[in-house]
Amino acid sequence: MQTANETVINVQEIEPRLRHQTIFQVFNTLQEGESLIIHNNHDPKPVYYQLMDLRGNIFSWQYLQEGPEWWDIRVTRIIPIVPTEDKDFIINIPIIEPRMKHATIFHVYDSLKAGESFIIHNNHDPKPVYYQLADQHGNTFTWEYLQQGPEWWDIRVTKKETAQQTPASENNTTENLQQGETVLDIPSLEPRLKHPTIFKTFDSLQAGQSFIIHNDHDPKPVYYQLLNERGDVFTWEYLLQGPQWWDIRVTRKGEESTETIGEIVAKDMRKAQVFKKYGIDFCCGGKKTVRQACAEKRIDATQVEHELRQPVQGITSGNMNFDDWSVDFLADFIVNTHHQYVRKYLPEIMGYAAKVAQVHGTHHPELLKIKELFTQVNQELSQHLIDEESKLFPAIKELSKAKNSQIAYNSTSGETFNAMVAATEQEHDNVGRLLDQIRKLSHHYTIPEDACTSYKLLFNMLEEFENDLFIHIHLENNLLFPKALDIEKSLS
Repeated sequence: MQTANETVINVQEIEPRLRHQTIFQVFNTLQEGESLIIHNNHDPKPVYYQLMDLRGNIFSWQYLQEGPEWWDIRVTRIIPIVPTEDKDFIINIPIIEPRMKHATIFHVYDSLKAGESFIIHNNHDPKPVYYQLADQHGNTFTWEYLQQGPEWWDIRVTKKETAQQTPASENNTTENLQQGETVLDIPSLEPRLKHPTIFKTFDSLQAGQSFIIHNDHDPKPVYYQLLNERGDVFTWEYLLQGPQWWDIRVTRKGEESTETIGEIVAKDMRKAQVFKKYGIDFCCGGKKTVRQACAEKRIDATQVEHELRQPVQGITSGNMNFDDWSVDFLADFIVNTHHQYVRKYLPEIMGYAAKVAQVHGTHHPELLKIKELFTQVNQELSQHLIDEESKLFPAIKELSKAKNSQIAYNSTSGETFNAMVAATEQEHDNVGRLLDQIRKLSHHYTIPEDACTSYKLLFNMLEEFENDLFIHIHLENNLLFPKALDIEKSLS
């Protein structure tokens, strides 16, 4: 509901070309903790993306009402006004996940053009970032303190000019219209259908195909929304830029890869390190594409794809070509390597979790929850290993034998093979979610200053256990099970 002194912007009463401008002008007047309300006849989500792109993560976006007739959104400023922020993108560091803070800064810097800048807003002096940037990029930027404590630090980072930019020339849309190219006349569409129509048209494009957005004001917010929801898979070319009409050609760059994360890691286990770096699940979440996973975690997919394309440095003994192994050999490897590991370390970690929770639980109450969660992991996995070794893996070996002997396969377990695999994958997902909670509670296994030797050992063992389990589940979900299902299908 509306609070006192909260401005309500009734978007439909404003001339179309001034709507977004009005919202940004009101936002610019807000102090920390103050808010405005956007009242509109369709979801104004494009404003969210444009505001994020122009100002950074310095606001919250709360839906008060979501249709079907009206949308009301409270936009609240969550940091103090930063000097000259109207010119710069702002990274609000304290709200970013710790392991992603520096990576976010470097990614934003890499995306800058010469002469562009952004502001680092932090609760302490981020000088270490200066040295890291200088080490990686040399003398290619300036570092200007706008505010130096005691509560907040604001630093403008500017990429130095290297060349003069040549402005694009204005074109005539009709003359440049390509054969078979659709022109969307946006003003003629019902407001709530404008953005869905653009997205529907884009999704129907094949690689290299394009369409034209024809509008009575610059539809740049669509660019931000399309970039956030589809990724860097299109080009945005202005053919006409006002003052009365804007025409933009949107072209699909190419087909998005349908290769799953699991398939990528199956080809080269070392690629798992890239996914671990960005917190992307390559075992239970292995059936997703890179772009799907990145969209869910709001990660720049182009950066992840770039790192995946880089040559893998070094060859380790763990770089085995699992994809070439037979299913029965792979099943035996999983039992002898990963099942053995789980059975060895489950009781040890249980013991340390109980001990550390008892000693440090008063000052670190999260340890009590970690102990409780790992107890569930212990219970789940103990029975899970028994089920795999007594039912699922023998069934896989029966399938392999039937294929090699060219005989019919008859399940002896009373369950269909598909049902056994589905149940096993669900158990994998359950354990993965438990370990994810433990990782978050432990702040990614960060060891506090008052940690004793047992405390340190517990966190090190938990992280190693998680790493082994990720590979364990990956080998089953993304290699063993698909191979076995293909065999079962060929025998039916």
